[in-house]
Amino acid sequence: MPAAVRTLVKVGDRELSLSNLDKVLWPEDGYTKGDLIRYYRDVADWIVPHLRGRPLTMERYPNGIGEQPFWEKNAPRGLPSWIETVAVPSEDGRRKTIDFIVCNDEPTLVYVANLASIVLHVWTSRVGSLDRPDFVLFDLDPYESSLATLARVAVRFRDIVASIGLEPLVKTTGGKGFHLVIPLVPRYTYDVAKAFAELIARRVHEELPHLTTLERTIVKRPKGTVYLDWVQVGEGKTMAAPFSVRPRPRAPVSWPLGWDEVEAMTRKRAPDTRPEMARWTIENVPDLLRKNGDLWGGRGWKEQRLEPALKKAKALWG
Repeated sequence: MPAAVRTLVKVGDRELSLSNLDKVLWPEDGYTKGDLIRYYRDVADWIVPHLRGRPLTMERYPNGIGEQPFWEKNAPRGLPSWIETVAVPSEDGRRKTIDFIVCNDEPTLVYVANLASIVLHVWTSRVGSLDRPDFVLFDLDPYESSLATLARVAVRFRDIVASIGLEPLVKTTGGKGFHLVIPLVPRYTYDVAKAFAELIARRVHEELPHLTTLERTIVKRPKGTVYLDWVQVGEGKTMAAPFSVRPRPRAPVSWPLGWDEVEAMTRKRAPDTRPEMARWTIENVPDLLRKNGDLWGGRGWKEQRLEPALKKAKALWG
């Protein structure tokens, strides 16, 4: 094999050796590893706060999105000493602990992107309280359902959660559906958060029985419904971070939405959700962030308590 072509770059106060920047990762679009790194550098100010303190799982595509990827949790050999890691007990029996990278700054982000890590998956808790999530995650996954159906389910989900005093946030997954999250004060166990997630999912399904499903097996899901995935709540479970790139044509990005945008989608006649979700890409997201900022950042991320919400839920729903 020919030797890797190396390029030295200065990122902050770190010097990194980047390899094969001309390697094409998106064959249809021509985007290279250099384009991926450039994108992550452009959005570093906005994505790093969502990565900071969270164990990172890398979804790596060294041969491009048309080839088999691999997921990497354990920090690779030769990791620079300045990159922070956190050791988490392993359950696979091959090692005692997994040393997760924790992406706390732009140099670490560039190092990770240089590994052809297209998707950045983060835990729902942070170092110092890894057993206490700071948000509850719901994955709304359409099964041959329209954009309007997906949006209607998301809006009804929002209204149900709002009825018990909580404010959810929404973003595209970068694929077909939405991620809805409820930021939390990190004081609840994963068991409590998961029980709450199940309560909400079942309530949404009860109100929208013909538009939603709780069936995990894909082939058993009714066509035209939205799967309410609440089981992605648990220690070690991950979510594609806001502004993470996805391995799909046009290099779409997971993008935080305003609820007015979701409401507008309820009026669109699109049988497939994917074209809408591909509106936000590595080409336009940096400019959109510079212009509009991060809807999930700063005061947009409101940590909330479950006790008042559960009290209201009991009064409303019995």
